[in-house]
Amino acid sequence: MEWSYYLYAGALVLAFFVALKISDFIAVARFQKKHGCKPARPIPQRERVIGYDLYKAQVKAHKEKRLLDLSRKRFADYGNTWSATMMGRTFINTTEPENIKAILATNFKDFGIGKRINAFGPLLGQGIFTSDGALWEHSRALVRPNFTRTQVADLTTFETHIQHLFARVPRDGGVVDIQNLFFQLTMDSASEFLLGVSVNSLSSPEGSESNKFAASFDFAQSRLGNRSRLGMLVHIFRDAEFDKACKIVHEYVDGIVDGALERAKALDLEKNIDGKERAERYIFLDELVKATRNPKQIRDELLNVFLAGRDTTASLLSHSFHVLARRQDIWKKLKAEVDELNGAKPTYETLRNMKYLKNFLNEALRLYPIVPGNGRFANKATVLPTGGGPQGKDPLFVAKDQVVAYSVYTMHRMPSIYGPDADEFKPERWDSPSLRPGWGYLPFNGGPRICVGQQFALTEASYTIVRILQEFGDIIPRDDNPWREQLSLTLSVADGVKVTLVPREK
Repeated sequence: MEWSYYLYAGALVLAFFVALKISDFIAVARFQKKHGCKPARPIPQRERVIGYDLYKAQVKAHKEKRLLDLSRKRFADYGNTWSATMMGRTFINTTEPENIKAILATNFKDFGIGKRINAFGPLLGQGIFTSDGALWEHSRALVRPNFTRTQVADLTTFETHIQHLFARVPRDGGVVDIQNLFFQLTMDSASEFLLGVSVNSLSSPEGSESNKFAASFDFAQSRLGNRSRLGMLVHIFRDAEFDKACKIVHEYVDGIVDGALERAKALDLEKNIDGKERAERYIFLDELVKATRNPKQIRDELLNVFLAGRDTTASLLSHSFHVLARRQDIWKKLKAEVDELNGAKPTYETLRNMKYLKNFLNEALRLYPIVPGNGRFANKATVLPTGGGPQGKDPLFVAKDQVVAYSVYTMHRMPSIYGPDADEFKPERWDSPSLRPGWGYLPFNGGPRICVGQQFALTEASYTIVRILQEFGDIIPRDDNPWREQLSLTLSVADGVKVTLVPREK
């Protein structure tokens, strides 16, 4: 009797879940019919339950530094939108500008970043880069006001770090991997802007506290990409080295945050006594302290912006000089524009008016986008405007929790947007009035989550290029390696940027 009861109860539960599945299936079918949706074209796979063959192919291509080109080939073979299954999850992959516009802007609330916090949280905590919804809106409200034109245009402090970079460049014809220097330069400038205290990685001795912080941050950041690929399994695999690096980073920043909070208390007291505020140089941390006195929230927001701001500029500079070392024609055109300054250090307004420099950076960001691929999770059942059906022209259904990945790298090289010479590095293309890429050009993301620090990155990169061309008259490549990708959270040059910089004659 007892067994029959359990069997009956089990059958009821099973019937309930089957009924739910049937109900969901009917609801989805009606939704698709209402919106005229057709499925995306699936790419050939051995099986579509786990999709382990695709996972193996992705891992192999990543190790061989050709993941971006493999992705690009798939789009060439199967169209601008297709689906695939990998590790039990079905992805929609697209390069359609209208789809990307829908994901990032017009249907913004239909999509989110998923559980990014699981992979990045141990280092970055809860901040603008790891949050969604109301938490993200709060973070953005805290961070965005700190990237006003006044702050971005202040280049005085940055010149100090440029001088440190110059001191590390051989003047006797020696070879330098300038990509390494760029990552140290932006580490130093970002820490000064954000914390008020530069790490000075270009000049600090080995073993110093700031040097340990810089090394630990680099190491921890390098592990984030692999942590994100593990998905929910990230909680199973312990990484003692990563944990140790995060601890060093947090302790260093916490010490600086504690100091800022103490200063704020003293200023509050002083202001209460004489009713006046003291005008001091701008520090991002001090502005955050005015908005919140929560030390963990301050640390999290600082590290989120630090990650994005540091790597963005370093990536752009590295790719720029990889091109300049191999294209004397472009070096000479840039040099001619820089020479019009007659040796004067550029101002924010000067940089904005340097047309060829602007075109050059646009082209570097096009062919070598800082974040070459991205994705979003559907918060609910929704529709993309195109990509469904045999021809990829019908509306496309996206199920709740489904991932839509988009390849900026591939889209930026599409002849349909940039013409038959889309693979060529050609700054002059940006002078053409017929070039109107719209959402087909996405160097800093788009929509509400567009990068708040894009002008900061562009200004720093522009200033660095101008100052280097004012200091050095020529550049010589010191390796014959073709460009290969180094993919972490951002894109850099796998083999570095090894050059000789020839000083100008004084």
